[in-house]
Amino acid sequence: MSKQTSTFIWVGIVALLVVMAAVFLGNRLLNGDSSLLRNVQVDKTQISPNADGDTDATRISYEISRNATVSIYFENEAGDRFYFRQEKTRGAGEYSVTFSGVVDPYTLPDDQIEGEILARLLQDGRYTWIVSATDEKGDTETAEGELVIVDADPVLPDIRDFALDTTVFTPNRDGIDDRVQPSFYLAKDVAQVRVFLQMPDGREERISEFEQVNEPNAEGWHKYDYEGGVDEGATPPPDGTYPLIVIAQDLEGQQVRVEKQLTIQFGGVPRVRVVSPPAGETVLWERTAVPLCGVFTFTLTVENYGTTPIRTNGPPPGTLYDSDWNYNTLGWFTKPGVFRLGIGFENELTNYPFRFALGSPDELEVIDGYTYLMPGKRATVTGSIRMVDDFGDRNPQTVWAGLIHEDVQVVNAYERVDPQALTVDMPDEGNLPECEPREVPPWPVDGE
Repeated sequence: MSKQTSTFIWVGIVALLVVMAAVFLGNRLLNGDSSLLRNVQVDKTQISPNADGDTDATRISYEISRNATVSIYFENEAGDRFYFRQEKTRGAGEYSVTFSGVVDPYTLPDDQIEGEILARLLQDGRYTWIVSATDEKGDTETAEGELVIVDADPVLPDIRDFALDTTVFTPNRDGIDDRVQPSFYLAKDVAQVRVFLQMPDGREERISEFEQVNEPNAEGWHKYDYEGGVDEGATPPPDGTYPLIVIAQDLEGQQVRVEKQLTIQFGGVPRVRVVSPPAGETVLWERTAVPLCGVFTFTLTVENYGTTPIRTNGPPPGTLYDSDWNYNTLGWFTKPGVFRLGIGFENELTNYPFRFALGSPDELEVIDGYTYLMPGKRATVTGSIRMVDDFGDRNPQTVWAGLIHEDVQVVNAYERVDPQALTVDMPDEGNLPECEPREVPPWPVDGE
């Protein structure tokens, strides 16, 4: 080997050693030593977690040099361990977190808590804090120090006597179990309360408070009210059984949870219409003029085009009214949530005095003693009125049909369907006939 070649080799070796040394020194300057866990600091040695604004919390900061799982926990003098963070995955970098005394849930021997504890303050005492990091190779490094807890709030935000007024809920505005009202007693003033239905995908269907004597979040009794959104025209959650959950959190961050199961059946926005045929009138009025003591008749078709049953009530189609009667005369009083077909006129004293069920018994279905027009079904409604007087102060008189959702609304789209001028043929006063007396039919026994 020539002297020149040997010189080149030694120059190369020296250059390589210089580069390696530079990389090593640069890495040391940039990252410090090879330790995993560095610069762990807890800025206070004593805190008083009671939400008074004075030393309620301390700051915990640390640095890790490579990917690791990190735990932060506290041990009391008896050796019991309380986790603040447990095996959380962290990438290389600097981290800082505020610790206000709240750790993962634990119980004490003398606890009398009705709910499930989700987060709780450490009790007053002396603790060792530990920050632990484990890298991907399984190597673990820890740092520790002392923290004293004083004047911690000992009272949990317990939720007592949690109850539902019904466990089966049918949000469809039929007047039967349309709402559910959770109620409970808060053991202390809290920062917030969440009451919600838990959806299968994890979403929370929030439930609003029905405010009474106690202000929201105050110690004492509270009642909530839920109708599935149907009152605002929204579609309720699909039929099924859901957890109804209450979580209370106090000012210090302690949390308590309770849960009950709620079943939804026949949920949906009620949707019913008067069917308009392709040709001809929507309401078939038998005549436009009728003699005194005569009868006029109407016929139309209704349809439940929604997804929930439509509750209805009598009198049944085919009922004959006298013109000086109304549905109360026949004993079919207003029932909240019931749909009926009504006939109204301009000088009526009672809104839609002549009312009829949305179908005959063979077109309807009975559920738990109540009568319904089922989704997708149509029914024929017909009825008659015997004119025993001049039908008001005007003659002719305009009559019309309408859908009534009793104690809710007259259905706007079907409020004055097919108005028709009706004339009562009245003889002169000297020749007025006396209409044959007719007894009011016996009041029904309709099971409601």
